Amino acid sequence: MTTRENTLVLFDMDGTLTVPRLPATQEIHDTLGELRRKVSTGIVSGSNLVKIVDQLGVSVLDEFDFVFTQNGLSAFEKGESIGEQSFKDYIGEEALGELIDFALSELSKVKLPKKRGTFIEYRNGMLNICPVGRSCSQEERIEFHEYDKVYKVREMLVKKFTDRFGSFQTGDGRKVNLKFSIGGEISFDVFPVGWDKTFCLQYVEKRFENILFVGDMTSIGGNDYEIYSDPRVKGYTVKNYQDTIRMLKELFDI
Repeated sequence: MTTRENTLVLFDMDGTLTVPRLPATQEIHDTLGELRRKVSTGIVSGSNLVKIVDQLGVSVLDEFDFVFTQNGLSAFEKGESIGEQSFKDYIGEEALGELIDFALSELSKVKLPKKRGTFIEYRNGMLNICPVGRSCSQEERIEFHEYDKVYKVREMLVKKFTDRFGSFQTGDGRKVNLKFSIGGEISFDVFPVGWDKTFCLQYVEKRFENILFVGDMTSIGGNDYEIYSDPRVKGYTVKNYQDTIRMLKELFDI
């Protein structure tokens, strides 16, 4: 029997609980509220807390038992901070500068129908790199996503970044291995190996008998793949938030 004490359901956000970058519907809020009466719930997203609040609401820290932003590098339980890690402190300012310079150079070579602004976004636990620019409109986001399906722009960039920075030596002589993971519709993330969404499991793996994860980017190369395929987790793939609602109703009779 599943209970709040023995079962935790973790969710990706974009494409799983919301249309990417758009606010969650009342239907998803209602479904998650019903689910939380039966099990513990959590969010694990590559986004920072500001973006999560934008999409899931100002009470998100109260509506989920756990909120893991930036893949769990910033961790909250019942609204209280329980952990924090820093990408720049880990790789150092010199290596971070080299990585950003390389990104700016490679992005300048990419030819797209449209480009906007905010191509690189530093987050506490990672870099987010966006060929079209994060300031694009919703219509431009969809347009780039369709273009990327055909021309594999992000896939090509990830290969170049992996070849250059997959394994390198920092200024202080440390060997660092970086991971490049495509997520959402318009960008890819850069973070140290092991700092994917499985990072959050250290906070919960000994506390719950059953940990479920629900996400949309669960194939190899997607930013949900590592946690979806982790042996500590039972993974579920969905296509959109409507699919998530259907699956939750079937699994938990809500």
